[in-house]
Amino acid sequence: MTATVSRPTRTTAPRPVPAPVTDPQVGDLLDRCRIGLLAAGNATSAADRFATAHLAALRAAAAILAARPLPARRTRLRSVWDIVPLVAPELAEWCQFFAATARRRAAVERGSAQVSAREADDLVRQVGLFLDDVTARLGLPPVTSTPPLLRPVVC
Repeated sequence: MTATVSRPTRTTAPRPVPAPVTDPQVGDLLDRCRIGLLAAGNATSAADRFATAHLAALRAAAAILAARPLPARRTRLRSVWDIVPLVAPELAEWCQFFAATARRRAAVERGSAQVSAREADDLVRQVGLFLDDVTARLGLPPVTSTPPLLRPVVC
């Protein structure tokens, strides 16, 4: 008689849902991020769309910083993209991405670089995903973040 041994099934525990943040400043920053995303979707130039979307991402990052205590270290002033991973390591990859777009945005605003309509539209979508991620990590109900339609960019 042979016994059949089955392999244990691997179950992944659901990610714990954090207690919702009740600080009104956090909600205000997230609302301003959503408004910024809508403004980016309505921008008629790729440069404006890119810059406005990046500013919206900064507001979502600021909401994380407003909701979570900062580390006690005293260091030089740094970018929000350097500070967020200290309080929310799970957002480190997003922060690397947005640090790169910050450099690109600065170059576009100086006039030393251009951004295509595709790049600007992609950034709007990425900021929408980032906002959704931040909202979930703060224990807040999901809200549709990405504008349903992007206005065509005039070249």
